[in-house]
Amino acid sequence: MRISKFIHSCLLVENGDDRILLDPGTFTFAGNAVPIETFDRIAAILITHRHADHVDSAAVKRIVERNRSAAVLANADVRDLLASQGVEADVFEQGTRRVGATSIRAVAAEHAALLGATPPPNVAYVVEEKLLHPGDSFARSLDACRGIPLLALPVTAPWTAEIGAAEFAERIAPRAIVPIHDGYVKEPFARMRHENYGKYFSRGGIAFQSLLHPGDAVEV
Repeated sequence: MRISKFIHSCLLVENGDDRILLDPGTFTFAGNAVPIETFDRIAAILITHRHADHVDSAAVKRIVERNRSAAVLANADVRDLLASQGVEADVFEQGTRRVGATSIRAVAAEHAALLGATPPPNVAYVVEEKLLHPGDSFARSLDACRGIPLLALPVTAPWTAEIGAAEFAERIAPRAIVPIHDGYVKEPFARMRHENYGKYFSRGGIAFQSLLHPGDAVEV
């Protein structure tokens, strides 16, 4: 299974012929950083929560128009958001379902606390029991994914710091990490932060895959 990162929290999972897109948000498409045709032949779009950095509603509409058979899977809150764009989404907040030959599991995982705002509902997704994308959550419900091969780890956010991110990763104890939620961190600071995480996690035998540039990928 191949996982490519397309800025911030947007990941493209390729499992055989199945192409599954997670959290295509505004950072991905700003300034045409990633052309929309990058996401042709998509079988499903998974969205963890309604914040714009995780779901660019207009871009999702364009992707669906190019991929008429693609399933859009999200929580009820995101379903209602996308309905305003004329995009139909299936509510997928718990349990397991298949997209083509690929299994996807939804895990309820509350959004991290926010300063002066009410967090929206958040759902984490596990793909093929190999990749955990938590959205904006370090919830204890995700401890059930301990030992997963690959964790998409939010490394920068208004709701966390390096120590919080590291503590969550150590709870999950993956074999490897790809950093997400870092779209607003620019070079050279992003590279420095990734290098610092890499050195830290290597002490515990966890590989940190930087994926700094759009389309950088890892196999799991």
